[in-house]
Amino acid sequence: MENIQHSNVEVKGLKLHVAEIGTGDKVVVFLHGFPEIWYTWRHQMIAVANAGYRAIAFDFRGYGLSDHPAEPEKANLMDLVHEVKDLLDSLGISKAFLIGKDFGALPAYLVAAVYPEKVASVITLGIPFMLPGPSVVQNHLLPKGFYITRWQEPGRAEADFGRFDVKSVIRNIYILFSKSEIPVAGDDQEIMDLFNPSTPLPSWFSEEDLTVYASLYEKSGFRFALQVPYRSLTVESGLTDPKINVPALLIMGEEDYCFKFPGMEDYIRSGVVKNFVPDLETIYIPVGSHFVHEQFPEKVNKIIIEFLDKQTI
Repeated sequence: MENIQHSNVEVKGLKLHVAEIGTGDKVVVFLHGFPEIWYTWRHQMIAVANAGYRAIAFDFRGYGLSDHPAEPEKANLMDLVHEVKDLLDSLGISKAFLIGKDFGALPAYLVAAVYPEKVASVITLGIPFMLPGPSVVQNHLLPKGFYITRWQEPGRAEADFGRFDVKSVIRNIYILFSKSEIPVAGDDQEIMDLFNPSTPLPSWFSEEDLTVYASLYEKSGFRFALQVPYRSLTVESGLTDPKINVPALLIMGEEDYCFKFPGMEDYIRSGVVKNFVPDLETIYIPVGSHFVHEQFPEKVNKIIIEFLDKQTI
């Protein structure tokens, strides 16, 4: 960890916090989800650097140590798509391998659709190709206490999270979202009320890890994170019939709660997703959770490196 270098890179007027390790022309850029941050990729960054790649992970705008945009409530996922491309340009990188986790999977694929010349291949964890828009997550098919529905309601998550310190919010989310069931609150509950205080952190997530996450979210808060992805998920991307024409890999934990999203498991297992990503390989990890890259880092690292080593840039 001490060999990971940190810097601030100015991209379109915003300073983005960038962590990197390794050297060379083969560049891997990691895109985090929520409640994650650059640090979620600590195991993978070191592994791919040791395998001969330059590993870069950054905090999206509004997250961690990166600047907030001037009007966060106007932001959407396409802003992050352009941000990835602009960061590559700022760093002088002509083409990269993109790896995205959770909502970070969406810009990973969309960069490949909008800026195909910048992307050598795409790897995503927990989320397949999905196009932002009104039907991206079918909230109406889930109970009204579905966590995305709750977090999309202006002010509701702010009030829910505001009852706790930042560290407790991250702890609660990590524990709740490492289970195989979708977090759904009852009529008289908020999402944070689903947490049982006696439940320990997962064995693969230490108090030290939690402290790092908390320190970064104490800096940024949750304002932008609630806007992107949650409150902007339904904003149209402007793309029609996009095709991802680079090699792609999807890594899914068999116990990832995302399989329970309406239609998700069939979309992945039946191969319908290949209508959008024709050159897609999918690997399932037994007992893997939504945080499979932290839960089983050695296994995930091996899968990632074997895939990368087969690609050209």
